[in-house]
Amino acid sequence: MAKQWGQKAEELEISNKVAGLGLNKKYEKPEDDSPDTANPAEASLLMKIIRQGLVESKQDIEIQRKDPNSPLYSVKTFEALHLKPNLLKGVYAMGFNAPSKIQETALPTLLADPPQNMIAQSQSGTGKTAAFVLAMLSRVDPTKNYPQVLCLSPTYELAIQTGEVAARMAKFCPEIKLKYAVRGEELPKGTKITDHILIGTPGKMLDWGLKFAMFDLTKIKVFVLDEADVMIDRQGHRDQCVRIHKCIPSTCQMMFFSATYNSAVMEFAEIIVTNPIIIRLLREEESLDNIKQYFVKCKSPEDKYRAICNIYGVITIGQAIIFCHTRKTASWLSEKMSRDGHSVAVLSGELTVEQRIAVLDRFRGGLEKVLITTNVLSRGIDIEQVTLVVNFDMPMDLNKKADCETYLHRIGRTGRFGKAGIAINLIESSQDMEICLDIEAHFGKKIKLLDIEDAEEIEKIGA
Repeated sequence: MAKQWGQKAEELEISNKVAGLGLNKKYEKPEDDSPDTANPAEASLLMKIIRQGLVESKQDIEIQRKDPNSPLYSVKTFEALHLKPNLLKGVYAMGFNAPSKIQETALPTLLADPPQNMIAQSQSGTGKTAAFVLAMLSRVDPTKNYPQVLCLSPTYELAIQTGEVAARMAKFCPEIKLKYAVRGEELPKGTKITDHILIGTPGKMLDWGLKFAMFDLTKIKVFVLDEADVMIDRQGHRDQCVRIHKCIPSTCQMMFFSATYNSAVMEFAEIIVTNPIIIRLLREEESLDNIKQYFVKCKSPEDKYRAICNIYGVITIGQAIIFCHTRKTASWLSEKMSRDGHSVAVLSGELTVEQRIAVLDRFRGGLEKVLITTNVLSRGIDIEQVTLVVNFDMPMDLNKKADCETYLHRIGRTGRFGKAGIAINLIESSQDMEICLDIEAHFGKKIKLLDIEDAEEIEKIGA
């Protein structure tokens, strides 16, 4: 499912093609022995791209109303929203048949008159982007040739993703003009922007709106902040957003979307959004109930490798993900497994987003049976055929204590969709054993000792 990154540029008539997207850039490579951790912006982008459909959530929406005079409605069909016919046509052309959980509650409020401010939080893949893009497109008056909607994303690549959704949804509305406000988009001084919707990053939006006065911030009707949790993580973005916010009218509709809902996010939201209606789609709890957990005592990395070989020699495994702490270990393990005839893919932090997508596509398609990765892939990736997760290195926090949340996300990659899964923890030191016991105590689930030399015992775990 690797994207053709030039396509979105053509759709919105933007001059910078694939070369300008920054997806081919090499990231600075840290020491191989240092822990490999996920960059929040890259992780968010990767999740947006690889989702092959909406996450079906059984959880309810939690609603916190600030305005008691503002009743909340929900809809079960897109027709019930009374959209412009060509916009509805665009929604259906994208493959949306009915609103997702977050959409059925958020959209009637976002489209209501008078406009309502909203803070909405739900996990990646639940339909947030389509919800606010539909609201943005619905608010545009195409007879007025100036920017009416600003949509801010924390990075170039995330802005491009949002723009792609907007372009597809507005496919049958050629009168609505969209423009990117991102690096590489240079306009001559004195230009007056006539596009209706600007999608971009805070720095470029500030330059065009304040520094060069290419559009009038006081005429903005809708202000959207996407990926707010990632925005906060990026230095300077918070202040730039606040500066833009100060220039737009108090009547402007504010929409604030985030995947997480911690105190930093809410503190930021309260600066931007006045009297919001707050809705949250509670996160699905990942369960360990259908995952068998084991630990294997090992003396060295070589011993760990033998343990993996023994498991593979006895039980039939669909696909496996092996988590390592560093890129160096991931690379070493990949070389050994490849030499022994295993089809192996490696996914670690030095790969560009585009390269990571290609690796995941191959693994999802079954071209490789084993994916060796680091914490860049500890959460969010659902691949149905994964039956085994191996912690080659135990997950630990910066204080070298048990990282229970990462453990849950890691082994939650198996046992998806109600199927049984196996998680095996390779224990090399007393510190590893302490982490394993702490994890066992935290979740209240027994992690059983597995004798890797006993073929009969290994056979039982695969039964």
